[in-house]
Amino acid sequence: MHLELTADEVLTTTRAVRKRLDLDKPVEPEVIRECTDIALQGPTGGNTQGWRFLVVYNADKRAALAELYRRGWARYKQAPGSVFDLSDREAPGPSRQQFVRVARSADYLAEHLERVPVHVIPCIKSRVEGMAANSAALASVYGSILPATWSFMLAARNRGLGTCWTTVHLLYEQEAAELLGIPYEEVTQVALIPTAYTLGTDFKAAQRRPLDDILYTDSWG
Repeated sequence: MHLELTADEVLTTTRAVRKRLDLDKPVEPEVIRECTDIALQGPTGGNTQGWRFLVVYNADKRAALAELYRRGWARYKQAPGSVFDLSDREAPGPSRQQFVRVARSADYLAEHLERVPVHVIPCIKSRVEGMAANSAALASVYGSILPATWSFMLAARNRGLGTCWTTVHLLYEQEAAELLGIPYEEVTQVALIPTAYTLGTDFKAAQRRPLDDILYTDSWG
């Protein structure tokens, strides 16, 4: 199924989908292959093409990943600055309400993650530990996998699939690597993308900050 959205529609309506994932409808492997093939057209530092995508269909492995995710989620919820920390948010209004909605839907995903029919683990052939002092190298590594992953999510949207960028399982990345046979010393996982058909396809652009608040010209501020 192709929604035949324009490029601008795909770019502005690809949302983090959690509650509207269809947990009962299987996703055809060939559709995932189509989306991944499109992802490979994303930029890659030095044309190294070090991206790898591990797609998890197996129910037992999805359940094990979900348990790692929930362990990470419990830690994240207690961290300052998480979507559950409203101490420094604005007074009640649209922005605060939006954070509350995000928190509730994120909880829902954590509770039901094993039921999402496909888990996509984007990886890059490198380890990033120790790169903090070399911002160019770190940017090159992440810049070689994050755009490709976003391209996967955009392609999924145009095929009636919903996705969500999650990272809390990375708190237990080595355990996930052992579960999935990923060579931890050579490969970095960067996310876990739950992927499923959506309940309805009528997604809209999200509430964002006014453009003039974030767009600078020639100098900062």
